[in-house]
Order: sequence, then C-alpha cells, then structure tokens
Amino acid sequence: MEEFDVIVVGAGPAGSIAARVLAENNLNVLVLEKKQEIGSPKRCAEGINLKGLREVGLEPNPKWINNEIDGAILYSPSGKQVKIEMPESHGYILERKIFEKYLARDAIRAGARYMVKTRALEVIKEKGKITGVKAEFMDREMEFKSKIVIAADGVESKIARSAGINTINKLSDYHSGFQYEMCGLNLSDSKKLHIFFGTKIAPKGYLWIFPKDKDTANVGIGILSSESEDGKRARDYLDKFIENNPEIFSSASPIEINSGGIPVSSGINTFVEDGFMIVGDAAQQVNPIHGGGIALAMKSAMIAAEVASRAINRGDVSEKSLQEYERIWKKMYGEKLRKLYRLRMFLERLNDDDFEKLAKILEGRDIMEIVEGRYKFLAKLLATSAPEMLSLMRKFLT
Repeated sequence: MEEFDVIVVGAGPAGSIAARVLAENNLNVLVLEKKQEIGSPKRCAEGINLKGLREVGLEPNPKWINNEIDGAILYSPSGKQVKIEMPESHGYILERKIFEKYLARDAIRAGARYMVKTRALEVIKEKGKITGVKAEFMDREMEFKSKIVIAADGVESKIARSAGINTINKLSDYHSGFQYEMCGLNLSDSKKLHIFFGTKIAPKGYLWIFPKDKDTANVGIGILSSESEDGKRARDYLDKFIENNPEIFSSASPIEINSGGIPVSSGINTFVEDGFMIVGDAAQQVNPIHGGGIALAMKSAMIAAEVASRAINRGDVSEKSLQEYERIWKKMYGEKLRKLYRLRMFLERLNDDDFEKLAKILEGRDIMEIVEGRYKFLAKLLATSAPEMLSLMRKFLT
C-alpha cells in the first residue's frame, strides 16, 4: 500500500491549490480526481477578480483568461438598470477548463502526484482514526495511506460523508443552476456582467450573462431549489428569458450546457476532524448571495494546506491541531458570510415592486457596499424612500 503525507480528493481549484502548497512545503501529496479530464465540464459562470488570483500566488494569464470585466449592470424586473463601475478591481472571465489544468500543472511541477479517472470510495479508518483512502481506478480497487486526507470533491462531498461529516444543508440553502455557453449574442456591453432580477425571471435567485468575448457568454440562472418543479425548473425560466429577449439572442446558439446544485449557505458546521479537512464547495465555502466561490475556495485551500503542513511537521494531525484552519477561516470570512447569508434571506422575500423601488434608490456604489456586507446605511434610505420594507430589513439585516 502506497503511503503519502496528504491525499487530496478532487482536482478542482481548491484541490490543486492545496496540492501545490503542500508540495511546495516538501510534503508527499497524491491528488485523486474522478473525472477523466481535469476542468471538464465546468460548473460555474467563470468569474474571478485580480485580488482572488493574487491571494493564492497567481497572475492573470491570457491562456486561461477570456475577457476582462470593468463592472456590472443590474436589471430590475421592468428592465431599469443600475450600473456598477469597477475599473480598479480587474475582474476576469476564465476559461475554466484550461485554468484548472494550469493549476494542476503547477501542483505537479511542485512535486504532487495526480491520478485522473480515479474515484475515491471512502476513507480508511484504523482504530477510529482516518488513515487513508480507498479508491477505484479503471475498475481496480486501490488503497492509499496518508497522515491527512483533504476533501475537495465538491458539493455534497462523498468522501466527507464517509468520514462521518454531514456536508448537506437544508434544501433552502441550495440553488438549482442551469447554464448555456452561447455564441452569436448581441451584447450591449461585453465588458460588464449583466444580472437580472425578478420573480418571473428567476424566483428567489437571479439570471446572469457573463461575457467571454464580444459575442460569447455564459448565460445562466440560479433559483432556489425548493422553488423548482415541473414547468418551473431553472432551465424553463432561462429558456423563457432567451425567448423573450430576441434583441440579444436571435442569432445565438449554445455551444455547451452545464447544470447542477449550487450551495448558497455560509459554510458547514465543521471543516475538520482527526486527520481530515474539507475545503471549497465540499465545505460550502461560497458567497451566499450568488454561490460564487472560486477565489474563496482557493484561499481556503491555501490556509488548509499551510495548517496541514505545520501539523504534519510537528507530528500532530488531531482535530484539535487542525482546528487552526477553521479558526483562521472563520476570522477572515465567517462574519462577512453570515451577513451575506442574512442579506440573501432579505432579498428572497422581496417582490417585483420591491426590486423596482431598490433600483430607483440604490446607486452602483451602494450595491458595492451591500455585497461586502456593509448595509447599515440602507435603513436610512429605506426610511425615506421605501418605509414599508423597513420591518423586513430589521428582521434579517440587524
């Protein structure tokens, strides 16, 4: 049985960043990826900013960046626009299939070993302690031993469940997502994200157009999973939107389809136990407003890898030792994500009239403050312009 310092399950952005950092710290690392090709299929709208890249030691590379974004346009149900200018934040739309391969290359060049088309079946336990992973490669079962296992295997992590950690939240903390990558679009501004709200457009969610170039974009939707039913699925709403907007879509065709569940909580209860850590979507480390999490997942994986390295070097991989990762993460992100979770609760209870009122009273800079979890000023605005929304705000945002 082969032995490693750390086994990472999953070769998405979180898994590969963790593997790279561990290998750079001279640890023996194995990454197990169930798919036969890293990066495919994609499961997001591919947005990230410069800060998110640099926090994990990356610089923009034209080989995996399709488009630079300088802002966003938010649309009310009636089509009223609120423009957000972000020229200094340097947003990007990735080509994630290539991006993830580059992350894996970085990790391999640092010394990590990768196995693709290798499904992690369950953790191995000896005397109640996690000591490795049982996996299947090309119909052949294999076992690998390690001091630490890191679960980076995405939403509803199977390997975390086998370790006895429940990573499944209530249905109301998931969005049902559906997305086309489309070419032939007529975009009013291909340097801005386009985000649409409304109960008839995306109930308790939103619809997006993320441009990858002048006429190609990820066009998708996320709605609360509990709202999804026959005839009212995410795809149904998206198809209706496309049909109702021929000025954008009349000459467009899809070149890829993606779908899946999107966690929109603020993290699971615990990220660690003896010899075991959880990162990225597996730990539901996402922004609760929109479910985006590439940058957050990568930074969380870097923190986890640094903590794991120190724990192995001092010979203590107990839950108590690994909780350093959880403490650092919660100090950095916990309060902000809790605030954004409450903001999501508030937004999900708004009707179309409420969205129209917000579009009238909010400016781009106000939106930027709100999505950072700084929304105390909102009470004053609502008091003068939409007092009927104050009680709802006090319930969720104070």
